[in-house]
Amino acid sequence: MTGPLLLGVRHHGPGSARAVRAALDAARPRAVLIEGPPEADALLPLAADERMSPPVALLAHAVDDPARAAFWPFAVFSPEWVALRWALDHGAAVRFCDLPAAHSLAMMGDPTWSDEEEDDTDGDDSGEPSAGAHSRGLRLDPLAVLAETAGYDDPERWWEDVVEHRAAGTGDPLAPFAAVAEAMAALREAYGHGGHARDPVREAYMRLQLRAARKEHGDAVAVVCGAWHVPALAGKHTATADRALLKGLPKVRTETTWVPWTHRRLARRSGYGAGIASPGWYGHLFAAPDRPVERWLTKVAGLLRDEDHPVSSAHVIEAVRLAGTLAAMRGRPLAGLTETTDAVRAVMCDGSDVPLALIRDRLVVGDVLGEVPDGAPAVPLQRDLNRLQRTLRLKPEAAERELDLDLRKDTDAARSRLLHRLRLLGVEWGTPERARGTGTFRESWRLRWEPELHVRVAEAGVWGTTVLSAATARAESEAVAATALTEITALAERCLLADLPDALPLVMKALADRAALDTDVSRLARALPALARALRYGDVRGTGTAALAEVAAGLALRICVGLPAACAGLDADGAAEMRGHVDTVHTAIRLLPPRTATTTGQTAAADHATAAGHATVAGHATTDTDAAPATTATGAAGVGTDEITARWTAVLERLARRDTIPGVLRGRAARLLLDDGRLPEDEAARLMGLALSPGTPPADAAAWIEGFVGAGGPGGDGSGGMLLVHDERLLALVDAWLTAVPAEAFTDVLPLLRRTFSAYEPGVRRTLGELVRRGPAQGGGAALTEAGAPGFGPGLDEARADAVLPVLELLLGHRQTDDDTLVGVGR
Repeated sequence: MTGPLLLGVRHHGPGSARAVRAALDAARPRAVLIEGPPEADALLPLAADERMSPPVALLAHAVDDPARAAFWPFAVFSPEWVALRWALDHGAAVRFCDLPAAHSLAMMGDPTWSDEEEDDTDGDDSGEPSAGAHSRGLRLDPLAVLAETAGYDDPERWWEDVVEHRAAGTGDPLAPFAAVAEAMAALREAYGHGGHARDPVREAYMRLQLRAARKEHGDAVAVVCGAWHVPALAGKHTATADRALLKGLPKVRTETTWVPWTHRRLARRSGYGAGIASPGWYGHLFAAPDRPVERWLTKVAGLLRDEDHPVSSAHVIEAVRLAGTLAAMRGRPLAGLTETTDAVRAVMCDGSDVPLALIRDRLVVGDVLGEVPDGAPAVPLQRDLNRLQRTLRLKPEAAERELDLDLRKDTDAARSRLLHRLRLLGVEWGTPERARGTGTFRESWRLRWEPELHVRVAEAGVWGTTVLSAATARAESEAVAATALTEITALAERCLLADLPDALPLVMKALADRAALDTDVSRLARALPALARALRYGDVRGTGTAALAEVAAGLALRICVGLPAACAGLDADGAAEMRGHVDTVHTAIRLLPPRTATTTGQTAAADHATAAGHATVAGHATTDTDAAPATTATGAAGVGTDEITARWTAVLERLARRDTIPGVLRGRAARLLLDDGRLPEDEAARLMGLALSPGTPPADAAAWIEGFVGAGGPGGDGSGGMLLVHDERLLALVDAWLTAVPAEAFTDVLPLLRRTFSAYEPGVRRTLGELVRRGPAQGGGAALTEAGAPGFGPGLDEARADAVLPVLELLLGHRQTDDDTLVGVGR
């Protein structure tokens, strides 16, 4: 070997990776230098660990600011990874030679250091300037220039034809690198550093590392780097000039480690050398021993068959033929991803792009998640998280998946606590979904592990060394910093969900302080639902909630006092917003548990039990509410839940009857009272008649009926229509008013009706029309003075109701099937 071996590559290029392996086998260097942060040299031996499975990445972050971080990902088809494994397998010295991360991280945010590769490798994974960077100056895309010179309009297709699809094991293994170096030298001679001000600094450090390696190993040194840098490493530069370029660079203290990476992350622009559009396809090209097109289309056929698409062997054969024909027509040496995709669309998908989306997601990109050995350095918080993941059998996966938890089971409850604690720390591994059904013991999550979460864990490490201690410290800090009442109530609920007993006393003190100072009814109304949910469902997880009862009762009472005055004189937008608050407060008050601690002493005892870790897995511990001997709930100043409910009912009655209240609020209050059985039907009819009388302005009348039969909350979804469909009592009230409207006033009434009922689904409107055309059941059911609800008979037909009992017992498994017992059912 005469002089060092300079191997210019394209990052994450399978053709480059095969060429690097062949060149190293031929040259047998004693030392290999790889483009990457030298701080990670101590981590290189871990690449030979059998538990290390690419894709993986080197993560470097500033010790004092973990958010200042950078990744250097490696796939199995990355030339750098191939060189690293070759050196370890053959006993050659190996180290990284790029600019230290201590400098690059220190200069993050510096406008003179803004040409970072994660921002500029737009689809060009050579680690060089991209075409997308032209808009920021005279920045060059070398592949685009070379492709245009060769007569190609697509630099990606040119690179694939010249390098990626080049047959392995043919000709001189060093010839491709000599050709690439010659082309890059011509470009560097014409364009200099191509608009990348940082490259001369990086290349100066590379040259210093190369000199040191040659001093130790002679010329038996190989350098694997981006092809753009090869001319700078081959040129003549003095060590003095190189040191001058590096003099005075800022530095920060850094830590590095290996972290798992994903193919999806490789398919994005961010990340060192990332941005390839088809990591799954590239991995296939690198791993396929022969006939890559045939093997790829076989994979595609298998995927489509697994998804119940009718694909046979004949489809595969025809697709292979078509892909080869397209490649020949387009002058390509081998069918690429474009040709195979066109063939799959035409032969296997019948011209549809819908199955192609599945193929791209599962195969072209893929859900591959790498693994790193346990011996890799990690912050203590990450180690504790790894331990919990193993204990709870909750393996991180790159593919998005749903997780349904039954909180009555120990493992599921522990999983729920872990996910909630991580969310409080800003590690969004899981996103809670609306649970199926109405049971409070169920919880649904949508999980996906992203490599960036390792950075979030490192950032959260400042709060503690374990997930529990870190989440507790973070909650206490947020409680002190919170300024809005809604923030502190939401934090209290999250602490209960995450089971953070040590944080609750401080959170509750902050909650009580904020609640005592806040007088705005809207803010109080927004804060109450979180407390009500915590009080109602806290015992599902076995957590003590008595400490919240007094605060929740105080909020509810203050809302009852201030709401009527707050509702007076509102404009249409303000009334619509307040309507939402009325709905949420009504729901929250109904959620308040029928029993809480009966005395202040019991509340303090519950706080002490919570702080001592009394709360355990849901369904397996006796909570403070179980131990309370009283049967009447008390809250602030001894006010019980029943009294709070009574006061709220009185407030709704006042809203429903006060003329100064906007119509939408009066109608909503009447509807809530009617639903709770606290407003007689004839009184509801009287209120509707007053609101919809000819003397009422049409806008106010429209608002009243919208509040009465519309969906709950502003911007409702029209669910009130389904209520009218299933409750002929309400439908009869509206129908009775409408039939009584004089003909001369109907034209004024019609717009408000259209405004209200247009929010309903077409099927709901059609059903309502059919019900109105049919009329109330049993003839005179619409008369409000008759016994029973309008549209229903005056009493129950017990014999007809009993006929369903055999079917119910059969469904519940209480008796065996007996056709004789089913005789008469449904008569």
